[in-house]
Amino acid sequence: DDDAERYRNLKPYQYCGSLYGIIPAKRGHTKPAGEWNTQEIRLVGREIKVTLNGVVVVEGNLDEASTPKTIDGKNHPGLKRSTGHIGFLGHGAPVQFRNVRVREVSGVGDQGAEEVRGER
Repeated sequence: DDDAERYRNLKPYQYCGSLYGIIPAKRGHTKPAGEWNTQEIRLVGREIKVTLNGVVVVEGNLDEASTPKTIDGKNHPGLKRSTGHIGFLGHGAPVQFRNVRVREVSGVGDQGAEEVRGER
C-alpha cells in the first residue's frame, strides 16, 4: 500500500518493487490495498529486472548501482554475493506472500541466475 498516509515520507528506494536502498522502483503500479500484486524478479549475472503487475519497475546492473556507493549511502555487504538468501521486507505493517517460487534460469552460461516469482 504505497499510498497509505503512514508511508508518505518514504524515500523513493523504499517503495514496492525497489531494491531497498539500491535501485528505486517506478511508482504507480501497485494494486489497491487488499488486492494481490504479482511480482517477478529476474537476476541474470549482475543484471536485475523487477516486473510488478506486468510493468517493469526496476531494470539495472547491481555493480553500477553500487558504484561508487549505493543510493542510500549505506553498506550492503550482500550486494556482491552470487549465492545466499532471499529477503522480503515490509515497514512494520502485516505483509502476506503467496505462490512464491524460485527457479534457476537455464541457458545463461557461467553467469549464474536466479528467478523469483510470487505474489504479494
